[in-house]
Amino acid sequence: MTKSILRRMDLSLLLATVGIVLMSLVIIGSATHINTPSDDRYWFVARQGIFALVNVGFAAFLLNFDYKLLQGYGNKLYVFNLIMLLAVMFVGQSALGAQRWISIGPISIQPSEFSKIIMIISLATMLEDRVGKLNTLHDLLPVAAYVGLPFLLVMKQPDLGTSLVFMAIFFGMVFACGINLKILGGIFATGIAMMPILWHVLKDYQKMRIMVFMDPNVDPLGSGYHIIQSKIAIGSGLLFGKGLFEGTQSQLNFLPENHTDFIFAVVGEELGFIGVTFLLLLYLVVLWRGVCIARDASDMFGRLLAVGITSMLAFHVLVNVGMTLGIMPVTGIPLPLMSYGVSSLTTNILSITILMNIQLRKQKLLF
Repeated sequence: MTKSILRRMDLSLLLATVGIVLMSLVIIGSATHINTPSDDRYWFVARQGIFALVNVGFAAFLLNFDYKLLQGYGNKLYVFNLIMLLAVMFVGQSALGAQRWISIGPISIQPSEFSKIIMIISLATMLEDRVGKLNTLHDLLPVAAYVGLPFLLVMKQPDLGTSLVFMAIFFGMVFACGINLKILGGIFATGIAMMPILWHVLKDYQKMRIMVFMDPNVDPLGSGYHIIQSKIAIGSGLLFGKGLFEGTQSQLNFLPENHTDFIFAVVGEELGFIGVTFLLLLYLVVLWRGVCIARDASDMFGRLLAVGITSMLAFHVLVNVGMTLGIMPVTGIPLPLMSYGVSSLTTNILSITILMNIQLRKQKLLF
């Protein structure tokens, strides 16, 4: 990375991202030091930290290249994405009732995580020539079909959370294209009207999650257990929290998935209202910088990339935090840069890197 690039980097975005990753390592260490798959009490932290450093090194390398090069690979990446998601169906490994992972040596990767950033790049390539031209439902159908195919493959795994992320990316990017708002309103109205029909499409465990969202006590020792324990953990943290390594719900294993999907609950219990407010402010900085970078992008492809990435990150934060607070259904969506997971961490750091790349090469886009 050259000195000129370092001088022109978005320091607010960089510092907020580094702050979230460092906070993640501390909280993962606190949540997992009692239960690890090896004799090393900090196995999870070491693994996450190593991959974070590898990703940072890769990000520094990528910043030397113009993000516009991605445009030439949009269609190829789309095909690769389909192949990758199809491979999960045939050679993927199952865990927690879903077939989402592919093992490569000692590493298990989750292709649906990488498919998010690939979908953003591919969709930005497709939409660049359609800006201002999405005036009818007929205009929107090819775009919907383009996103719909990988959406269905991810649903097949099943991975409802990632499928919903695809929807957030789709709506965010077509909105940036200047779609006729009447069409969007019609889509949302149709979606609401079809909910009774969609209910019969959902699997039993997905239906139970929605019922538990309405009332966790419907299944307090099953599907509702996660939400109940999460709300207890966050509520017991009060203003300053119980302190690192002192959270009873997390340390005594009452809180399931405390280093992945429900890591925000550990922050609430151990660092309290002050800790979660600080973390949410860091996310606010990341999302605000994403909006600003989209606004100042030098071309429409860059703007669409930034909008897609910001939509993805915002949706992740809103749904994950809402899930742990009991105001959103449990969907298994990780908290960006915080939740443990190599695939999720790599996808998010790569996304932030693309935002930084767009910012480095910004020049006010004229209308």
